[in-house]
Amino acid sequence: MRKWISFPKQVGTASRQAHADFPEEAIYEREAGRSGFFGPATHFHHTHAPTGWSNWEGPLRPRCFDFNKLTGVDSASPWIAENLLFNAHCKFRIWHLHEPMKKLARNADGDDLLFVHEGAGELFCDYGHLTLRDGDYVVIPRSTNWRIEPTAPMQLVMIEATNGSYQLPEKGLVGNHAIFDPACLDVPEIDDAFKAQYSEDEWQVEVKRHGQVSVVTFPYNPLDAVGWHGDLAPVRINWREFRPLMSHRYHLPPSAHTTFVADRFVVCTFVPRPIESDPGALKVPFYHNNDDYDEVLFYHAGDFFSRDNIDRGMVTFHPAGFTHGPHPKAFKAGQEYKKKFTDEVAVMLDTRDALEVGEAANAVENPDYVYSWQEKK
Repeated sequence: MRKWISFPKQVGTASRQAHADFPEEAIYEREAGRSGFFGPATHFHHTHAPTGWSNWEGPLRPRCFDFNKLTGVDSASPWIAENLLFNAHCKFRIWHLHEPMKKLARNADGDDLLFVHEGAGELFCDYGHLTLRDGDYVVIPRSTNWRIEPTAPMQLVMIEATNGSYQLPEKGLVGNHAIFDPACLDVPEIDDAFKAQYSEDEWQVEVKRHGQVSVVTFPYNPLDAVGWHGDLAPVRINWREFRPLMSHRYHLPPSAHTTFVADRFVVCTFVPRPIESDPGALKVPFYHNNDDYDEVLFYHAGDFFSRDNIDRGMVTFHPAGFTHGPHPKAFKAGQEYKKKFTDEVAVMLDTRDALEVGEAANAVENPDYVYSWQEKK
């Protein structure tokens, strides 16, 4: 048996409540926490912003990538897309699909999570047919045969749970129907569109295992199921279905916006919501260390209120080990309560194990991002 060392204590001048009613002489709060907002934590009050560094040397730095500038990502096969950020348990890729897939895909390495950043299409898989649009998440269980026919050019974020699976988070006190009701999850149907693609023509399946692709040929289309029953299937949900948790008096941590959990990482979704209205409540993300997780944020749509010079399709990467938080202009705007509502949509990936950066990501990095927290003179 084991437990965290625990001795809740207050030293010096500090607020009674995290993320609210800061001391006048120290308006900057910093959270040092364990287990990604779920473990013990201490909240410091500082007279200077914890991100006020003037110089940075060495590889542990906040990074920003403009994945709109990636080349060679347009392919009829998802396995051509390079690993941009990855570790033994998670692979993050960007895939552009402009024409119907000519072969079926099958991932024998783990579950896939697709997020449709742009475009629309028709997904056909072992379980039937689903129509996809921008903002859709689709969980594809390991070793499912599938293909997509775009109806508009598609850009997809692909997050692989390597040797793992996707599940829903435990919602605890707020109950199973908070954030989104499980009844909002759609599964494929054996409908007329699916039956129309039955074929005796030759089809091939590209099976990825241990990062290598094998091609299996069939003298017919393997997507020929006439029905199924069970509780394992792809599921689809759109961020527009989400009803985020919120408090007018307290800025909730990112973990309150968890959408999917895997063995060694979580995926969260930030969607539009009212900004905290209580005069003493923090109104922007708090400065925090999150020393056990690497944090990745993919910006999908809207005005990203905690960051300057960030456009849709870009990604920020904050490795574990240093303090990060809102940019100075965003922090000041939060103090002045200039915005009453957020309109951003972003997908966050938090990994328990350190991520490596692929060569393609290195090629589209903004090297000046590390200094974007500096006050503009």
